[in-house]
Amino acid sequence: MPAMPNRWKPNVTVAAVIEREGRFLLVEEETTDGLKLNNQYRFTFPGREVLEETAHDFVPTALVGVYLNRFVKTRTGDDLTYLRFAFAGTLGTHHSWRTLDTGILRTVWMTPDEIRACPERHRSPLLLACLEDYLAGQRHPLTLVHTD
Repeated sequence: MPAMPNRWKPNVTVAAVIEREGRFLLVEEETTDGLKLNNQYRFTFPGREVLEETAHDFVPTALVGVYLNRFVKTRTGDDLTYLRFAFAGTLGTHHSWRTLDTGILRTVWMTPDEIRACPERHRSPLLLACLEDYLAGQRHPLTLVHTD
């Protein structure tokens, strides 16, 4: 049997776009490229990850968008693709006693202009893409995402 060609296997993530009084909640995290800013995200449903990364409860209310980002890691040459589902929602209780996930140094609240002013600090170009779509009012019902 002939060898199968490489199969496209995107890394699927979810992100939370969280606004309060015109500011957006981001995490500052350690990466191989230094400290970077990002939405709260992971490879599972957003509510749990927001709690683990920010110590806040979060309930998704809308899908902001679905995003693709493909890049080659400069250090390793790995060709990676990320497929991100970004959700807007309601921020709940802050649990100040919780320890943030490994690699997350702190949470920060930033205005859109502050976020736009530092693209070199973004973990991914998807951070700004999600923010701009959110600010443009892009919201889709959660029923677009089917779960089993």
